[in-house]
This record gives sequence, structure tokens and C-alpha cells, in this order.
Amino acid sequence: MVSAVFHSPLEASAEAAAAGRAAASAKSAADTVAVVAPAKPARPLRQPIDWREVWLKVLPPVIGMALVVGIWALLTLKGGAFPTPAETLDAAIKLFADPFYRKGPNDQGIGWNILFSLQRVAVGFGLAALVGIPLGFIIGRFEFFNRMFSPLISLLKPVSPLAWLPIGLLVFKSANPAAIWTIFICSIWPMVVNTAVGVQRVPADYLNVARVLALSEWKIITRILFPAVLPYMLTGVRLSVGTAWLVIVAAEMLTGGVGIGFWVWDEWNNLNVKHIIIAIFVIGIVGLLLEQALMAVARRFSFDH
Repeated sequence: MVSAVFHSPLEASAEAAAAGRAAASAKSAADTVAVVAPAKPARPLRQPIDWREVWLKVLPPVIGMALVVGIWALLTLKGGAFPTPAETLDAAIKLFADPFYRKGPNDQGIGWNILFSLQRVAVGFGLAALVGIPLGFIIGRFEFFNRMFSPLISLLKPVSPLAWLPIGLLVFKSANPAAIWTIFICSIWPMVVNTAVGVQRVPADYLNVARVLALSEWKIITRILFPAVLPYMLTGVRLSVGTAWLVIVAAEMLTGGVGIGFWVWDEWNNLNVKHIIIAIFVIGIVGLLLEQALMAVARRFSFDH
């Protein structure tokens, strides 16, 4: 006996509507899950190390230094007054074992001598920056001052820095201020010239906009000129600090006292050539570090990109 189940049209319609609502609810839930839980981004591929670029950066300087040391060793192979690389290295190890000893005012470690020289450079260079950078802005901004100071700068800039040392000794009656004066007078010119050139190369459109907006001279300097001139100014600062570090060594040789220049001259009087060679490397390393630090600052404030 076969039994059949019959549904009325209303019941069939209600079941169809319920099924439609269930399907819509399932689709909405799936969409919600898709929105709430997005697919994880693919992990970026790790870039392989370019060993060729690494070797091109490391190998040439190493080969250059090895070549210098090799020539040095060959030239001192038969002995003589000039020390060998091995003897100089042994002396450097002993020297830097205690770089900050004190045995009197004229017998101090190489560390103290470097710090005293850096202190003189910092004072003289800082004074030169305080005077040279504003003077460069004035010369570059105003034609009258440009015509007034340009002949004077052209006359004094080629003068050897050590030529100013006797003037400092005459005026200050002391070696330390005379050395600072020499650093000041030799450091000021690159900052003045580079800052003035930077001001003169600011696009005229910038200054025309400033005139339209009726900006004050202070706002023109701080908002327009200073950002545009900053790369030129930092270039002048980098050149000045390199010159100052060169000059302090020669000035301290002549004035005496404490400093890396005096230390080199004192070692020469003692005929200690090994310490003189070590001092040459130390002076070069310190100058390189100063220049690299200022180059990093210049890149940080560069607007070339």
C-alpha cells in the first residue's frame, strides 16, 4: 500500500521562502567571514646578498692598505732609522695600552693630546661658524655688502693659515688662544663663501612669492633661504672642519703645550720615529671620522631627492 503526502500550495510557498531566507543568511555569513578574516598577505621574498657588491666595497681598500704595508716592509727590510711595520705595530699596542696617563704637564698620553686638539678645533670652528654663516647670508642677500666684502675675502682667503699665528701670539700673548685664533681665521672662509653662493642660487621665483605675500626679512631668511641654502652651508662646514684639523697640528708644533701636533714634535725631538708614524695614522683617522660625521649630517638634511 503506497501512501502519498500532499502539500497545499501555501505550505509549499512557505517552505520555499524559508529555504530562500536560509540561503541568503548563509551567503551573508560567508561574506561577513570573508570581510572579518581576510586572506593573509604573502610573505615577501628575502633578497639574496649581492656578494659581488660586498667584495667591491671591501676588497679594494684592503688591497690598497696591504700594498702600502708591503712596500713599507720591503723598503725597511735591510734595517735603518725607519722602523718596520711590525715594530710600529708593537709600539702602537704599547702606546694605546694606556692612552690617558699623566706624568706631568708635558708628559701625557696620546688620548689627552687628541682631546686637547679637538677642544681647540671645536672652539675655533664654533666661533668661525657663528661669524661666517650669518656673514655669508648677508653677503649673498644684499648686493651692497657683497661688493663691500668680496674684495676683502678674495685678498685674505689665499693667505696661509700659519701666517696668522704670529698675529695671534702678538695679540693674545698666549699659545692656546693664538692656536684658536688661527683655526678661526682659516675656517671662516669656506663657510662664508659657500653660504653666500647658496643664497645667490636660490630661485628668483621663491623670492617673488615672498614679495607678493609681503613676508618680513626674518621670515624670508628662516622659511625660504635657510632650507634652500642648508646643503651649501653644510658643504662649507665640512670643508672648514677639515681645514681646521689640518691647521691645528701645524699650529701646535709651533706653539707647544699639549696637543697632537706638539706630541708629534716632541717625539721627533726624542727621535721616536715609530710614534710619529702612529700619530700620522691617528691624525688621518680622526680627520676621516670628522668628515664622515659631517657628510652624514649633510645627507640627512639634503633635499636633492
